[in-house]
Amino acid sequence: MSTARAASTNPNQAKRLIKHIWEEYNIIVITVVIFLAAGLIAPRFLTTGNILLVLRHSSIIGIIALGMTFVIITGGIDLSSGHLLAMSGTILLIFQGNENLPLWVAIMACFAVATAMGFINGIVITKLRLPAFIVTLAVGIIARSLTLFVTDGQTVDGRRIPEFTNIGNGSLGIIPYSLIIWVLLAVILGFILAYTKFGSYTYAVGGNEVTARHSGISVDTIKIVAYSLTGFCVGIASLLNFSRVAAILPGTAGNMFEFDAITAVVVGGCALSGGRGKILGTFFGMIVIGVVSNLLVMFQISPFLTGCIKGTLILLAVLFQRRDRAA
Repeated sequence: MSTARAASTNPNQAKRLIKHIWEEYNIIVITVVIFLAAGLIAPRFLTTGNILLVLRHSSIIGIIALGMTFVIITGGIDLSSGHLLAMSGTILLIFQGNENLPLWVAIMACFAVATAMGFINGIVITKLRLPAFIVTLAVGIIARSLTLFVTDGQTVDGRRIPEFTNIGNGSLGIIPYSLIIWVLLAVILGFILAYTKFGSYTYAVGGNEVTARHSGISVDTIKIVAYSLTGFCVGIASLLNFSRVAAILPGTAGNMFEFDAITAVVVGGCALSGGRGKILGTFFGMIVIGVVSNLLVMFQISPFLTGCIKGTLILLAVLFQRRDRAA
């Protein structure tokens, strides 16, 4: 009798374990499957050089996506990131191009501008009670316009000196600095989101803002910090991106970066309605997008189809989320 019960219990435990693993780490499973499938279709995909190329290209938008995760978990969205990348990158190169200023001043100016613009997003959204969609769209348009005005729409060149260009192009052994920074930032922000009060409050605000307020949580502060953090991540991405060539074209720099970041967050399992998501999911969601983009190039598929594929990924991710909630 006890043997029969044990036999029936073991399959149930196995099912629960498999279900738990899938719910918590499905994006990792999907990433591994995509890697293996890509390797079978195109063996050269799994070469060390190509994988590092995918990760290097993914790291810039991936860093923005890390900050975007906090914003979306609070129930918000940031459509200004690409424009802020252009603004902070322009400031970086204008300051870096001045021989009388040390490099660290240019870097700090880049971070300060991006973070300040993120702070403005948060302040306007929370204090004026305006929709995040409208505010971040407007702030992004303003940032791009001011950048174009200051530069007259012309390319801004910095000084191509090794201590600057090595930031974006350098590596530790074979591992690019940009990838190292992306991973370190993911670990730090993942820890903050999972194990600190700020992380718990972020989930609470996105889960039910009214309940969070009644619980004594400063909802406005949490949102302002989330948008400021996204701005800071944009500043880091800007430094890594524009130090590679020490030049920027303000009119096109960062175009659509915010949508790629949002796609990575959603594909990684973060709910657009707020209250759910993980940094780990965002990290691997960005890798999935990077792999898909790499395969398009490898098979010489028209780049005009990239948006179609990313849009499909968003729809599929949202459908899976709805199915999981229904289950």
